[in-house]
Amino acid sequence: MAIEIFKRREQKYLITLEQYSLLLEQIMPYMRSDKLGVDGRYVVSSLYFDSDDHKIYFETKNKLAFRQKLRLRTYNETGIEKSAFFEMKQKHNNVVNKRRMLLPLKEAYHYLEKGDKKHLNDFHTSNSQVLREIDHFRTLYGLKPEMVVSYDRHALHGIDNPELRITFDFNLRCRNDDLLLEHGSDGEYFIDCNLVVLEVKVNDSVPLWLTRILQALQCEQRSASKYCTSMELLQRNQLPGKIEREVV
Repeated sequence: MAIEIFKRREQKYLITLEQYSLLLEQIMPYMRSDKLGVDGRYVVSSLYFDSDDHKIYFETKNKLAFRQKLRLRTYNETGIEKSAFFEMKQKHNNVVNKRRMLLPLKEAYHYLEKGDKKHLNDFHTSNSQVLREIDHFRTLYGLKPEMVVSYDRHALHGIDNPELRITFDFNLRCRNDDLLLEHGSDGEYFIDCNLVVLEVKVNDSVPLWLTRILQALQCEQRSASKYCTSMELLQRNQLPGKIEREVV
């Protein structure tokens, strides 16, 4: 069963394809492939939500000490009858808390259309408490579907340290003209295809062996947001003129 509530620390890096190949060669003795996909490789597509005045964008862009996002996420090509994760991601002082629930994609759409008119307990989810929290957050911020962000992911877990998770995201793309996740992962590329977003996820601290490898390969730690970068590409005419675009 998928974990629905967890806390961890995350470090983000922006690396080249060459660095990815070298890094992979050096870390594989310590890592195993994620069980999802083929050899830990799969497609992630997320429907992000925001308010009419882009509260979520500005919380992230301005790097508030406490900020949060709401997204509906699917893996690989999916259909309306398949499962999706509805999740609320909160970040406070570099610690990430994620609360999510599993439900059929069509049930998620039904909630978005009828949630304010139907009792929440009537929706079929894996965690009704998380649904109530999501509903409160969505109502408080006035959140609506904003855009779909997709990428190809290669995910690894530590062999001796199962809490260590490393992900590499390639071919990052976004769209806001078709917000149905079952329509696939097509979109406009918003990061150079020669670059890879690396994320190191741990409960406590990054292992010393991994820190040394990252330093030796000159992997640069970056905090560029996938959501903010996508917003600045797709909604540049609707954002205040003095907002600087994320450099990636």
